[in-house]
Amino acid sequence: MRTVATKEALREALREPRRAGRTIGLVPTMGALHEGHLSLIRAARGRCDVVVVTLFVNPTQFGPGEDLDAYPHDFDRDAELAAEHGADLMFAPSVEEMYGGGVATAVEVTELTEVLCGAPEHRGSDHFRGVTTVVAKLLNIARPDVAFFGQKDAQQAIVIRRMVEDLDFPVRIDVEPTVREHDGLAMSSRNRYLSAGERERALALSAALDAAEAVAASDESSVDAILDAARARLADAGIDPEYLEARDAEDLSPVQSLNGRPILVAVAARIGRARLIDNVLIGT
Repeated sequence: MRTVATKEALREALREPRRAGRTIGLVPTMGALHEGHLSLIRAARGRCDVVVVTLFVNPTQFGPGEDLDAYPHDFDRDAELAAEHGADLMFAPSVEEMYGGGVATAVEVTELTEVLCGAPEHRGSDHFRGVTTVVAKLLNIARPDVAFFGQKDAQQAIVIRRMVEDLDFPVRIDVEPTVREHDGLAMSSRNRYLSAGERERALALSAALDAAEAVAASDESSVDAILDAARARLADAGIDPEYLEARDAEDLSPVQSLNGRPILVAVAARIGRARLIDNVLIGT
């Protein structure tokens, strides 16, 4: 695997493969790679001729008081893992390389970014403006045929798909299933913030989603009943979630009952230092 740190070096490295008609897959990450990221790299390896992994902790998607300074990273370990699982190129730019003296232009998707994590009382829509701006830059720099994202960050994936559709980016967005620990905890770089006791409590998030699925599978069509079952599991663990909501899985509009369209049940909660998110798709 070759590592490059500048936009021009990445463009140059991809010039010949693109000229030869080879398909390019892009896996954007902020490092601290875990099995969830590695599953995306393997998916890209299986579908594309050239796999590019980006490693960039994007400051514009962190709000005041969030964990930008503490965000875990280990470049050598990340590079080794990326190479082992099929990456051909790693793009690891500096903040200065990506933003220079600042960027006067931002890419913003409205409506989809104003609910769930984007609600003002949670991370806010500025978070997603940072995400969409940096992803737009990465797509323009690498010009991949396919970009890979994880279902754990469901709202992010929905927002990026909308951006790509609205702005006519010539790229396919593939969303891969959430990867979980053996006990159901969704893999996240922030899991390492959890103490042993906090990690045990965190299992309530996936248990709550399992309970929601079980109620839906019992032919219960009321979203309130589905959410009540999930909320009870969180309460048993002493977790007061930032949100626990059911939304249309395509446009994130609120839903009151199962109506034949896929429903996203999403949860976010702070457990110790970690802010964790998880979700499940119902009716797919």
